[in-house]
Amino acid sequence: MTSTATRTPHPPTQPPRVRRPSLLTLVIVLVVGGLLVHGWTQGAAVRPDSLLTGMFRLGEFAQDAVPPDVQRIGPILKALLVTVEMALLGTIIGVALSLPLAVLAARNTTPHWSLYAASRGVITVSRTIPDLVWGLVFVIAVGLGPEAGVLAIAVDVMGFCGRFFAESIEDIDPGRIEGLRALGASHAGVLLGGVIPACLPSFVTTSMFALESSARSSVVLGLVGAGGIGIELATSMTLLRYDEALTIILAILGVVVVFERVSAAIRRRVLGKVSGERWGR
Repeated sequence: MTSTATRTPHPPTQPPRVRRPSLLTLVIVLVVGGLLVHGWTQGAAVRPDSLLTGMFRLGEFAQDAVPPDVQRIGPILKALLVTVEMALLGTIIGVALSLPLAVLAARNTTPHWSLYAASRGVITVSRTIPDLVWGLVFVIAVGLGPEAGVLAIAVDVMGFCGRFFAESIEDIDPGRIEGLRALGASHAGVLLGGVIPACLPSFVTTSMFALESSARSSVVLGLVGAGGIGIELATSMTLLRYDEALTIILAILGVVVVFERVSAAIRRRVLGKVSGERWGR
């Protein structure tokens, strides 16, 4: 006769409790809370009465701006063309500069740690300083005009794309690089035969995002004297020509929408092609 062993039931486990926050977490929460309170009451001074008054002023602006004035549509379109050219040239130059910078800033492709540190520093500085500040710097350097805007966009794109290009290079399969090196491929051969083809879809999508951002930045850069449609918009707003300003705003909106549509179509095409190749279609 076999006897079944009696099993002692396990005591019920207690539900996980919220851990006591560390001192650093408490300090961060207090600092952020203090900034929010100070910003709401004194710093940014967000007041409901001012918001209500602002709504009425926006109504007055809309009343003065409608219908839009198209008498100066020729100069507006000419300035808009300059803005588009600024965005395209700045993005192309920035992407071209970010490619070698990303190779030096990736741990698996950089030739030396000093070049890695230097390239990472360049990317950090380019990304940290806003494009509006770069516009002011280049206006001082090369003078007023679209050239300063192109250079400002190029530096901003170089920092943006350089970071994401470098991260994309670091995320590729290590065996891809090691296999090419084992076959005796040179450093350039590894880059052209292994790294660039593997990262090309990511490079294209990141470049398209940079182009969308450049289309918006080129408008703002015109406000600091970097040329383009921003000067026309600032002049119209200063002279209280709100109907003309609305025409400029609608033209800017149309250009930005076109940039975003084209960029999205290119991204879908690239990602769809990569997905098809991956599944053997």
